[in-house]
Amino acid sequence: MYEYNELDSTCGLSDDELTKRFLEAVRIDDEIRRIKGLPVSRYDHEKKMTYIEYPDGRRVYAEET
Repeated sequence: MYEYNELDSTCGLSDDELTKRFLEAVRIDDEIRRIKGLPVSRYDHEKKMTYIEYPDGRRVYAEET
């Protein structure tokens, strides 16, 4: 028997819709950070490393710090 948990509730939204909303929220947050002149953290899939991207385009990889 399944016990309803309030945390499991998605307000009737599908997983795909929640994913789209999450990705859009991250994009908006990144845009706001760039406007404010703050760095944005990213992941480079080719190098398989995280990095911080500064508003001037400079990238500082995690291993370099």
